Amino acid sequence: MTTTALAYNPAMLLIRFLFELFALGCLGLWAWRRTPSPWRWPAMVALPVFVGWAWGAFAVSDDASRSGETDYETPGPLRLLLELAVFFGAVAALYHLEIRRTARWSLIALIVYHVLAYDRVWWLLTK
Repeated sequence: MTTTALAYNPAMLLIRFLFELFALGCLGLWAWRRTPSPWRWPAMVALPVFVGWAWGAFAVSDDASRSGETDYETPGPLRLLLELAVFFGAVAALYHLEIRRTARWSLIALIVYHVLAYDRVWWLLTK
């Protein structure tokens, strides 16, 4: 894999990192608003922590957008599915919370990002 690909440009990696933080925040907000009162705090913390753990633990070896190391070797298509589930799950959480304008703009931004990062998407599909 060449590191000169657009998906591995430092600006694109920063955007991806911001998307990751945004997704975890959206999932935490969803857990806070949809969980009954005594369980709000644990749910708001546990859901993003669990998703963040899965994000970090299940990866493809030699992924240039990460350290290249992984706890659990994961096939590329499965890793892509995990990433799409987290990113678009955040959009679904916003939509479910009736924060629809932000959900729509986030959806558009994620689609544009993934089109621009086609080289990494293709790498994951073929790995």
